[in-house]
Amino acid sequence: MYRFRIDRLREAAAAKGDTSGYAIARRTDIAESSVYRLLAGASQPDLITALRLGEAYEISVESLMERTDVDAASVAGVA
Repeated sequence: MYRFRIDRLREAAAAKGDTSGYAIARRTDIAESSVYRLLAGASQPDLITALRLGEAYEISVESLMERTDVDAASVAGVA
């Protein structure tokens, strides 16, 4: 499983002067509501969104995502 690294997005955005969800949405052309859901941890980016964020802030998609120790079987409730 992977999780979105909000802290890394915020750092990269701040380096470009984007300190609000609105500014991130403007730079990336991602819907503002989607950006705020990402920043709140309420959703994970799809591939296109992750690519847009990475391109806009000159950061790799791999650095925006972090592998977790949770495996798919435990998430699905399979023993």
